[in-house]
Amino acid sequence: MRERNRRRLAISPADRICAMERVELLKQLSFGTQVAEDETHALARYFVETHQWNRLANGEIDLIRGDKGAGKSAIYSLLMDRQSEFFDERILIVGAENPRGDTVFKDIIPHPPTSETEFVALWKLYLLILIAKELREYDIKSSASDIVFKSLEDAGFLEKDVSRSGVLRRVQDYVRKLIHLEALEGGLTFDQNTGMPAGLTGRIVIREPHQELATHGVVAIDSLFDRLETTLLTVDIKIWILLDRLDVAFIEDHALEANALRALLRVYGDFRKYENISLKIFLREDIWKRIMQPGYREASHLIRYDNLQWTSQSLLNLLMRRILDNQVILDEFQIDRDLVLGDAAEQVAIFGKLFPPQVEQGPQKATTFNWMVTRCADSTGKTAPRELIHLLNSILGQEIQRLEKGGKAAADGKLFDRSVSKAALPAVSNARLIQYLYAEYPNQREFVEKLEGAKAEQTPESLAEIWDTDRDKAIGKANELVELGFFEARGARGALTFWVPFLYRDALHLVQGLAETDGEA
Repeated sequence: MRERNRRRLAISPADRICAMERVELLKQLSFGTQVAEDETHALARYFVETHQWNRLANGEIDLIRGDKGAGKSAIYSLLMDRQSEFFDERILIVGAENPRGDTVFKDIIPHPPTSETEFVALWKLYLLILIAKELREYDIKSSASDIVFKSLEDAGFLEKDVSRSGVLRRVQDYVRKLIHLEALEGGLTFDQNTGMPAGLTGRIVIREPHQELATHGVVAIDSLFDRLETTLLTVDIKIWILLDRLDVAFIEDHALEANALRALLRVYGDFRKYENISLKIFLREDIWKRIMQPGYREASHLIRYDNLQWTSQSLLNLLMRRILDNQVILDEFQIDRDLVLGDAAEQVAIFGKLFPPQVEQGPQKATTFNWMVTRCADSTGKTAPRELIHLLNSILGQEIQRLEKGGKAAADGKLFDRSVSKAALPAVSNARLIQYLYAEYPNQREFVEKLEGAKAEQTPESLAEIWDTDRDKAIGKANELVELGFFEARGARGALTFWVPFLYRDALHLVQGLAETDGEA
């Protein structure tokens, strides 16, 4: 306590007042959250309508791919938030997932579909119900849609106040029974007493029914979609079904995830014939690669996609939009927000007003912004907005703590002192390691944890020692981590090394330099 007070007394009264004023200003700031689902309405203030957004809004894109934290959920949230604007363009937008909280698939994971056919039927029937409910909500109907409504009502799928999860549970039970009955010798039969196919509570089936069943109102799922398409064409309305959070839905089982998403892509392929029914699928790039690895015959038809990419300039623009969303900053530094956001050079200049020139000083050292970008990059060199926003928030928190402990206000009128950037990085590093790598790839955890305190660059031989295995197996495991963005492979096979990016180093307390094995001097 005495030492702290001595440090505070060493600060001149003018500096102390300046620090007090600065900390009060900093406490008024908000840079938003790195998780899009937590700031749906605020996103509209930060968001810039890029060429990618315009293509999506014009209906040219169906598959939106991107790395974790690249902004897929932000686009999804904005689409949902702007439903009324799209309605004015005669487009109905329907979310197939809960925007927050438990995924709708949580109850089917313990007992998932056992075949691709069952998964395809589950997807189709679930999507059919979502569309029908939406049309009912807006009183959009025709003789064709009346058949759809009647078929779903008979099966008990259009009850009010049933959650998406509840609907999906019913769909799963129905499809499981249907698959079993259709697999029996002789197929489905008609129950004279109930007026339904024997063993079912509804008249909806997967394949086109034979004549006897058809005369009693039994219909195939695909024919019900045809009727909805007819209705939508008649009233000149399109419907977009949005599927996001697919990385969360099946996070604990990659095999189940692959089955579910490959089935979804098959459904997407079947829907290509429709003009007014569209699926908009938001999918993480690593998951896309994983489900494509075994080979996917229909992949060549998936051409209506875009991959979210971020340049250094677009990342700076993203940060400046969040920073300049604070009126107190505009007033304090006399900034014209619109002027700055419309001029890339002005963005660089204003960033320089708020942040120190460098985090690490020296003629060969990076500027502060470039330092932030590289420290948040994975081993592929890609920096996701999520990590960069997290770092910005962590820098803010560190600067407030520094000033509250008696530190001087940042030099040259800056908002942030040079020292706080390094102190802010461990929070980002820990979040990336625990919430992404460990959470989604738990089988890799024991190997990564064994690297704690080691050198940041490893050889196959040093990894073999750390992991207690042979060289070839160590290379195989290291290459798996290369695919996940944890390692960067460097050099030829004879001089191969595996380098860990700065993003993961603080969380694992890694030390700069190349590892040596016991046999090396």
